[in-house]
Order: sequence, then structure tokens, then C-alpha cells
Amino acid sequence: MIVGIDIRMLARGTRTGVEEYTTNFLANMLSLNKNIEYKLFYNGYKKIELDCDWLKFPNVELKQYRIPNRFLDTSLYFFNYPKIDKLLKEVDVFFSPHIFLSSVSKKCKSVMTFHDLSFEKYPEFYSASKNYWHFSMNPKKQARKTDKIIAVSESTKNDLVGLYNINPGKIKVIYSGINSVSSIQYSVFSISKIKKKYNLPEKYILYLGTLEPRKNIVGLIKAFEMFKRRRHSRMSPAENYKLVIAGSKGWLYGDIFKTVKNSPVKNDIIFTGFIDDEDKSILYSQAELFVYPSFYEGFGFPPLEAMVCGTPVITSNFSSLPEAVGDAAIMINPYNLDELYRAMETVLNDDKLKDTLIKRGFEQTKKFSWQKCARETLDFILE
Repeated sequence: MIVGIDIRMLARGTRTGVEEYTTNFLANMLSLNKNIEYKLFYNGYKKIELDCDWLKFPNVELKQYRIPNRFLDTSLYFFNYPKIDKLLKEVDVFFSPHIFLSSVSKKCKSVMTFHDLSFEKYPEFYSASKNYWHFSMNPKKQARKTDKIIAVSESTKNDLVGLYNINPGKIKVIYSGINSVSSIQYSVFSISKIKKKYNLPEKYILYLGTLEPRKNIVGLIKAFEMFKRRRHSRMSPAENYKLVIAGSKGWLYGDIFKTVKNSPVKNDIIFTGFIDDEDKSILYSQAELFVYPSFYEGFGFPPLEAMVCGTPVITSNFSSLPEAVGDAAIMINPYNLDELYRAMETVLNDDKLKDTLIKRGFEQTKKFSWQKCARETLDFILE
């Protein structure tokens, strides 16, 4: 059996959810069955040089091409050519971990992962260029023509059925994994150095993720303002807390910085910028509370990452997030800022509740592993 895998999403060297998913399942899947030969399709006129342990496996071959993706995508969109399995010199099945355009010959089976359909439900959360990119990938057509689909949550599966009228029988829900405590928690830097590196305060509420409208960061800032207005109350812990907004700029982030600039509590809000992977665990573990009020998620890594680091979580009751966090987080309506503010105040005022959320968080994260994700993915590809 020869399996082709599209790894074009790794060419830029970024680590958003799709790249996180791809690198982790590859690291766990490629060694499961040494009788399977893997050919990895890695294309791009400019791309980073990959340095991954799984490239050294004897059953793995990296097939590199320098076709400009703009030309490749245009040819695939209009002419359904070239056939990727032919470029790879014959494969039995071709697996796409993302919705990149691809085409295979009739004798080659195809499997594709859909992470979410946020671009269909909330196009206003994306820039014109992002919306054009999603349009040019033609995800609806791809979902209909591929033989099998992996959805990373029941929420995503329901969207595929409801929005694209996909036969639910060809969709399998396979949850993504979450890194273990040992692989997230330890860092080469001390806590004091990490705090200095990112200008972290003694007590803070944390958001970590891409800065983009879908994440509802403007709503979080406004809820934090409400939280700080209670600082003169004896029962409020707000006086000593700051809000740390961590992560890289995505798109349409102007309103976030404008909101902070005009905020009466702007001096209590800290932007860290990009966070190195090895530093994330310290940001999570040193936070008093993690808040992730996203409007929509296909799966939602950050709340689970916070849980595995022993931090209580508040998140949205929308899309896939209830699936991910179970009963281990306080869930709120992301459009109701009063509800969000009160949840923040409640958790930070109630040590017993915090302890309960932390214990439940540890148990919840045990349900998600990359080993399980990899095994289920391979089994589905080979069916």
C-alpha cells in the first residue's frame, strides 16, 4: 500500500491549527505500520526546509516540487490537472489534511480533512483576500468529489451535511489530539526569564490565539473593562489583574488595537505578539484564568492546552467548543459581554470553583491524544 500525503501547508513555517494538526498526526502515524509506503507531496516555489524526525523513517519519501502554487492552483481549478498521484509516481490513496486544491486519477482514492466551515458561516470575519482564497479552493466541490472526509468535530460534520449536503456516511469524526503535560510543560527557559521576555505581570487573565475577528477579542477587552470597573468592590479581585493578549496578528485586527487604544483600562492590557511553542506552557500555567470567547471553532486547541497546564478556562458555548471542553470549563454566550464579565469575576473569586475546573480539565484532556488521532486516521485511510 502506497499512501500520498499533501504537506504543502508546512511550506511557510507557520504554526496555526492546520499546521499543528498536520505535524502531530504525521509524527504519530508514519511509524504505525512500516509496511505502508508514504510519499509526501511538498510543493512551493519558496518553502522552508523541513527538519522533522519522521522524514528519517525508511518508509517515508519526501517528494519536493517547485511549482509556483499560484500556477498549480490555477491549473487544478480550471483543468483539474496535474494529477497529484501521477506526480508522486503512483499512490493508492491520497490524503489531504487541508482543503488545498488537488486532483487524482480515477484509480486513486482520496481522503480530505475539513477543520471547519467558518468561512462559509461568517465571511465577515475574513479579509477580502482570505475570502477569495477560500473561494478559489472550491471546498464545496472538493467535499463532494473526495471519496471520504475526516471532520475534526461533530460540529464540523453537521456543517458539511447542512451547508454542502454531503452524505454523512462518508464523513468520520476524528478528534485532534492534545500534547501531553510533559511535552507542553517544560521549557529551556526559567519562569522568570519567560515573564521578562513577554513582559508578563504577576497576575493576569490570558487569551492565546491568532488576532482575528472570529476570536472575539474585542468582546473580551470590553468584558475586561467591565471587570475592572468593579475594582473598588471588596468582593472583586479586579484591582490586581491585567489582561494578556498573546498571539500573532491574523487579519482584520485593526479594531482590536483601536479598542485598546480607546479603552479606559489600556494600561492594564498587554500584547505579547508571537509566542514560541516552548514558551506556551509557562504562559498558560502562570495565568490565573484562560478566556477564549471565540464565535466559531472547528475544534479549538487553546482551551485544552490551558487545561493540560492546570489553568481554569472560560470559553464559548458555540460550535465545537462544548465538544472539546465538556464540563471542564465555564461556557458563555460570546455575544453576551455581561455574562462573560460575570464568569470572569466568579471564577477568580471562588477558589473552590477554580480547583474543580482544574481537576476536570486534567480529566477532559485525557480524552484527546495524537496517538489515537493517528491510529483512527490511518484506519480510515486504509478502509
